[in-house]
Amino acid sequence: MTEEKFTEFVKMTKDIVLSAVNKHLAARFHHAIDDVVQETYIRAYRGLQRGKFRGNSSLHTWIYTIARNESRRMSAYLYREEVKFAKSVMELKAENKNFRAEDEENIKTMKELIESLPEKYRIVMERISMGFSESRIAEELAISRGTVKSRAYKGRELMHRIWIAENHEGR
Repeated sequence: MTEEKFTEFVKMTKDIVLSAVNKHLAARFHHAIDDVVQETYIRAYRGLQRGKFRGNSSLHTWIYTIARNESRRMSAYLYREEVKFAKSVMELKAENKNFRAEDEENIKTMKELIESLPEKYRIVMERISMGFSESRIAEELAISRGTVKSRAYKGRELMHRIWIAENHEGR
């Protein structure tokens, strides 16, 4: 398949793919829509190259199915990451008898601050909060380690500014 034909395919199917992703990706994970759409088209391209589309259904049905499956796969992956994070907090509590309610509140505040960041910083900061290394983040996001460091620095800076603004309003 030529690049031009695939570009035409993307234009022809983008509404169907976005519809499937919006319907099947858990709402709290909508920050990952771009990743799911990208993975959908990567799988579709590989499938078309390998002759996986047999024509038993329309191309629209086929790409919708891929998008649905990728949405479910991403939801499951992100859910597992949330569970890992929650378990690590629980382990921290179990290990540290001095873990206080304010520590839990600080973790909640940190998650809220991360969620308030622009997407390119939020994605990096979420992965940092899950304990991912800069190398793993760079590989996963297909960006350089320097970009990861820069976005992490800027993300922390923005989080600090947001926190200051929220906690010093009206003073």
